[in-house]
Amino acid sequence: MARKAREKAEDAIFHIMCKSISELDLFRDEDDKRKYLLLVKKYKELYNFKVYGYCIMDNHLHLLIDTNGSDISKVMHGINFSYAIYYNKKYKRDGHLFKDRFKSKIVNNKRYLRTVSLYIHNNPIDIAGYRTCPEKYAFSSLEIFLGKRRDYYKLVDYVFVMSLFGNNLKSARKNYYNLIFKCNEEKLKEEIEFEDEKTDYKMGRKLLKRNFKVEDILEFVTTKMNISRDMINIKYNRNIVETKALIIVLMRSLCNFKSSDICKVLGNVSHSRVSKLSTIGIGFIGIKEKHENIIEDFIKYNQS
Repeated sequence: MARKAREKAEDAIFHIMCKSISELDLFRDEDDKRKYLLLVKKYKELYNFKVYGYCIMDNHLHLLIDTNGSDISKVMHGINFSYAIYYNKKYKRDGHLFKDRFKSKIVNNKRYLRTVSLYIHNNPIDIAGYRTCPEKYAFSSLEIFLGKRRDYYKLVDYVFVMSLFGNNLKSARKNYYNLIFKCNEEKLKEEIEFEDEKTDYKMGRKLLKRNFKVEDILEFVTTKMNISRDMINIKYNRNIVETKALIIVLMRSLCNFKSSDICKVLGNVSHSRVSKLSTIGIGFIGIKEKHENIIEDFIKYNQS
């Protein structure tokens, strides 16, 4: 039987859940959980989506993602595929790690957005030692929401969700915490079944359209890097690795290009090389001050 096509929308917020196959813990130690969050950060920088919350448990995980115009399937495939490679190498195993493909549900109204956010942060209550203090669980974003911990991974945009719980951040945090303990799986199911009127929770969100032209990206990056446009299609040239890497990041982020699309544009480059250059480009954005705002700079340049 053919599996049901995933429901998608370019302006959607998704509740994502991933589980391991039955005999394995998806995360065997804290380093595994940190690795997964670093991968979420990596692909967040690549695809420019927003994270409205997360909770990483031993055998499953929850993410609340605003796609911001990106393709949720590409995002999650990249994260989970990369993590599976890391996991299998670390634990010297082969085969599947995740149970089926990831599950996703579009959050289509304000009431459900509030509930699913609380539900995600309710998960650690099932762990001994966190039943009365889920905010102390290190691999949940709850403590960040409550203003009790810095966002070390620079992942979470909590302000938008918190705006649904109070007129100011202080009152919203108090209301949020008081509701956490009431929002278990049973409550979530009630909300899913509840036929709520459609509410405009999208106000205040700006959607990034992924319809930029490749030629504009090539012109922008080559000008910025002072590289001749003709050099981009040269196969072996160490002097333009940085330029190619940045071009690939922008194409994947702002054109929703697959590796095959990028290969056609650049020529003389393999799929594996595109993947490696993507990683290099994200690294440049993360460590080089002159590149840290390159996506935003290109958008401004293109709109001027």
